[in-house]
Amino acid sequence: MSSSQLINEYRQWLSFQRQEQLSREHQGIAQRLEDARASSKQVIQAYRSMAEKAANEGACYRTLFLRERDDNVALPCEGWLFIRRVLSEENSTRVRATLIETFTLEDGILAPGDKPALKVTLEIFDKLDINQGMRTSVRVDSMETPQDYHFITLLDAVRGDLRPYLK
Repeated sequence: MSSSQLINEYRQWLSFQRQEQLSREHQGIAQRLEDARASSKQVIQAYRSMAEKAANEGACYRTLFLRERDDNVALPCEGWLFIRRVLSEENSTRVRATLIETFTLEDGILAPGDKPALKVTLEIFDKLDINQGMRTSVRVDSMETPQDYHFITLLDAVRGDLRPYLK
């Protein structure tokens, strides 16, 4: 086996390891949010706080989200969100943000700037789960790309050095 082939296989193995780690992390955080019975009002308030810090300090927040593939398999991806604004109208709340992707299974680990930043609109809503005894849980899904959904943005993972990559 050539050294370049060995290196490629090693990189592929690292990507699969990272994918498994993100799958466990996304599932665990989603379960904790569900167990805590987080409401859409609480999540909206958190996004408002993120938008304020983004405007004042250039803060970007680590986010995990599911991306559905062509074969209907959804795998977690990772990125950083810069929250531009939170818009509330009647029963609808939308978040305008910029997403810098840092991991997908296809691309592996990405450095900021490897892919162009994406402008996204996220919708925050309560999802009714009839399998859980008519229990509601909060969801944050992308409106432009329906294959990207169930965004979980972490308040405790913040970076302020990504502004040059947001354009």
